[in-house]
Amino acid sequence: MYKRILVPTDGSATAAKAIRSAVRLAKSIGATVVGYHAVEPLDRTYYSAAAGISSSQVQAIEKLLLTHGERHLDVLRRAADKAAVPWETLTTSPRAPYLGIIEAARAKRCDVICMASHGRGTIASALLGSVTQKVLTHSKVPVLVCR
Repeated sequence: MYKRILVPTDGSATAAKAIRSAVRLAKSIGATVVGYHAVEPLDRTYYSAAAGISSSQVQAIEKLLLTHGERHLDVLRRAADKAAVPWETLTTSPRAPYLGIIEAARAKRCDVICMASHGRGTIASALLGSVTQKVLTHSKVPVLVCR
């Protein structure tokens, strides 16, 4: 069965449901959960000279984003500790979140990805794109989708 379960989180309530599901699954099969958070890179337009934002401001924003990511991963850490499930975490700054999720699964040797789907519906997903849909489409690792 599965030994390492990747659990991406964006801090949403739906992601918290996926964390709970992944921890329960890990507990039942003796697996490790690997929490993952993608810090989206700041768009160059936000900090170009024309926008009037300094490099120190960019660094402060990046630090804030990392802090928020750690808070999101704390939810996984606490749930895993409470269930006595081994855990690891990883934060990266990929070009796109779905690419980070797929790379994290590869890098951490995960054999399943347990992630949330916000269930926006077909029109919103078509317009906004769906990280879950992109992971399902591009991942070679099985994906368990939680709602």
